[in-house]
Amino acid sequence: MPTPLAPVLKPWRACAWWAIDRWVRQAFPEVPTLTTQDLAAWLNGDKEPLPILLDVRRDDEFAVSHLPAASRAADLDTVLALGLDRDRPIVAYCSVGYRSARLVHQLQAEGYTEVYNLAGSIFQWANQGRSLVGPGQPQVHPYNSLWGMLLKPGLASSTSEGGRQ
Repeated sequence: MPTPLAPVLKPWRACAWWAIDRWVRQAFPEVPTLTTQDLAAWLNGDKEPLPILLDVRRDDEFAVSHLPAASRAADLDTVLALGLDRDRPIVAYCSVGYRSARLVHQLQAEGYTEVYNLAGSIFQWANQGRSLVGPGQPQVHPYNSLWGMLLKPGLASSTSEGGRQ
């Protein structure tokens, strides 16, 4: 059943996504981004090698859902411990793209040459109906109630909240 806010949320979401994109790009201007469409095409195409997908969110967020074949690596030390080839393509994502942009920036400083931030991250991936791995119905941890409004209706899981962006 639609909420009374439904007519307001769609244009609000569009404005919010515009602002988030500007915020992330301004905070991390040298971080290359990859759109969800480009990542989906890369994963489904013939371009090799396939990128390593790093989920930068917390354990509880990852447990609700994540992109297929993604590994959770919430910080630089965790990624460095993986011993990844510094020339292998890596795509990092989080909820909306800020935490992952920060990690990509750190990886660039460590000499990783082909690292990308997934623009819009898992929220946009889910909003576009792309596949997720998780228990039950595909949903996304909303991070908190405010950030959860960026997800289309029915996509925010009912897990407990408590995170900060």
